[in-house]
Amino acid sequence: MSFCSACVQGVRHKGEPEGKIETIGGITCYVGTPTVDYPKDKVVLFLPDVFGIELLNNKLLVDDFARNGFKVVAPDYLHGDAIPEDAMNPGKNFDLMAWFPGHTTEKTRPILDTVIAALKEHGVTTFGATGYCFGGRYVFDLAFENIIKVSVVAHPSLLKTPDDLEKYAATSKAPLLINSCTVDQQFPLESQAVADKILGDGKFAPGYVREYFEGCTHGFAVRGDLNDPATKAGKEGAFSKTVEFFLKHL
Repeated sequence: MSFCSACVQGVRHKGEPEGKIETIGGITCYVGTPTVDYPKDKVVLFLPDVFGIELLNNKLLVDDFARNGFKVVAPDYLHGDAIPEDAMNPGKNFDLMAWFPGHTTEKTRPILDTVIAALKEHGVTTFGATGYCFGGRYVFDLAFENIIKVSVVAHPSLLKTPDDLEKYAATSKAPLLINSCTVDQQFPLESQAVADKILGDGKFAPGYVREYFEGCTHGFAVRGDLNDPATKAGKEGAFSKTVEFFLKHL
């Protein structure tokens, strides 16, 4: 498993966070709560990229989902050690592979499990999950165990092709949406085609959709340059398709 340079590239977005930092099961989380009535037994897990819940872009996305009627919980599964946002600055060469050993599944997944268990204790019975880059790995893992009812990933990292796609088809009952793009070393066009072959054309009964955003690169749905028309359209498109998918299946 590896990362690519695009995993730590991108642009900071502008806005004021509307959610709150809450402690759930002893874990720090960024939480977006709708201002309108919403089903208290459902939660969307927002599984961020390597910049974690500290990155404003991720907080704004959580807020946007909450604005569309979903209670959203973004756990700090990087245990307070997310990659700093200045790693995106031009000329920075953050050593992602030196950082990764401290954030493997063995060290991060238990944090996520703790949050899920605590939410269940508070009456949550149904989970959806949307994962970006690094977070895509966890969406697949949760779906393998059928902990989540609906799965969405955008430019996922750390997946094994075709192994993880075949395992998804064999074990998961969760409908899957993949938001993909043109230039993505982590989930390239070849892997996208494999996903379609394994899950597409009705072969995966719960439901499979792959959206493709022309001209976009890895990270576009979170850290894309909104001054670029194709990237802006891709980010907004991936968000709207995710909302539609949750409304249909969650």
